[in-house]
Amino acid sequence: YFTLHSCSVFHFNFRADVIALEIHFLYFVRIILQTELSHNLQQLSEKARSTTEFIQRLKGMSDKVTESCMEFERLVHAQCEALIQAIHDRREYLLEAIRMDKDTKIRILKDQQSNCTGKLQQTTGLIQFCIEALKETDSAAFLQVGSMLINRVTNTDMTWHQEVTNAAPRVSPIVDLTLDDAALARAIDNLNFIQMKAPMTPTILPSDCSAENNSVTVAWQPPNHSFVEGYVLELDDGSGGEFREVYCGKETICTVDGLHFNSMYNARVKAFNSAGEGEYSELIGLQTAEVAWFTFDPVLSGGAGSGLIFSKNNATVSVEGWEHRVALGSVGFSRGVHYWEFTIDNYTADTDPAFGVARIDVARNKMLGKDEKSFAMYIDRQRSWFQHNSVHERRVEGGITTGSTVGVLLDLERHTLSFLVNEMPQGSVAFRDLYGVFYPAVSINRGVTLTMHTAMDAPKMDYF
Repeated sequence: YFTLHSCSVFHFNFRADVIALEIHFLYFVRIILQTELSHNLQQLSEKARSTTEFIQRLKGMSDKVTESCMEFERLVHAQCEALIQAIHDRREYLLEAIRMDKDTKIRILKDQQSNCTGKLQQTTGLIQFCIEALKETDSAAFLQVGSMLINRVTNTDMTWHQEVTNAAPRVSPIVDLTLDDAALARAIDNLNFIQMKAPMTPTILPSDCSAENNSVTVAWQPPNHSFVEGYVLELDDGSGGEFREVYCGKETICTVDGLHFNSMYNARVKAFNSAGEGEYSELIGLQTAEVAWFTFDPVLSGGAGSGLIFSKNNATVSVEGWEHRVALGSVGFSRGVHYWEFTIDNYTADTDPAFGVARIDVARNKMLGKDEKSFAMYIDRQRSWFQHNSVHERRVEGGITTGSTVGVLLDLERHTLSFLVNEMPQGSVAFRDLYGVFYPAVSINRGVTLTMHTAMDAPKMDYF
């Protein structure tokens, strides 16, 4: 009995433990499932919230679409009204031109009619007078006027034939014009919307690009299938440095002046419209001239009131008055080595022509070197001096006569200015520490005529 009872109790306890274990297992499974479901619900709730926000954004965009389309409709309406008004204005202009043409023709016809009426009245009067003369019975009296009347009738008949019989209306009654509206009609038929986006890349046309002296010309082709409002052209500094904008506008070709000589400039261009800027084109390199070619510039030299007389394509200069006048070259230099010469074509007076360089704002009614904007050597028949800001120094023996040459060597690598007379150095270096932009310059007065020679190789100076 005890054994059976013990087994029964053990069996009961075992089943209780199993049931309890099952209860705990179900509890943990429920917790896991609840946790997973809660997590999934949270994710789904986030997506629902994002979708709700997206729907709100769509609603907001719908409002913006409606607002934008209403504004665009207003703009289209305004543009069409402007076109219609332009057509109305043009119609009034054309109708006024027709009215003016009509008035002009009627006035001409009235003038011609008046002239013919006057001619007819004169002829009718002559005919009446001749008829009365034919009634004259007195032979002596008729003989006195007969010859005269015959001449007048003959002349009148000839002029009548020339002026009336062969005459034609001076103007045509037909308006031989046609209103050419075919192009406008095609334009109206093709009037449509365009996709506003940043334009594509322009294409530089190497065959149309060039470099001359210290100027470069860059030409480009508009990008295909793009609406372009303008272009931006950029050049580097001639030494591979940073680019800078040199042109902004609608043209597809541009010439840039005032660059450095003997420099390689890289150019690039981009297009833009109200939607933005396009990509830059490929680079093109343009080499400016190694040796400068230039002449005197009458405008920079003071214009018509300067008193200077230029000839031989502005290579030769003279002056009538006794006061010194400054003549400037057509280019300015800021770097490189440059050399030019003057031939003394005429030197008959006791005067001191001055040669050198100057800033663009030099005093043009003083001897070169009299102000701080110029650096010069003035010379006579026997000697020369260097002069800057009215300080002259370092007298050098040796002067000029008719036929002499004076050379100017501007070395902006060493920042010096030197002179030669008849191909020989005139003293040592005249000026040092020259920085900035300098223009070739001379000052002369009456009795001196000079011719400038450029595009010359710089001489080798051995005293540096």
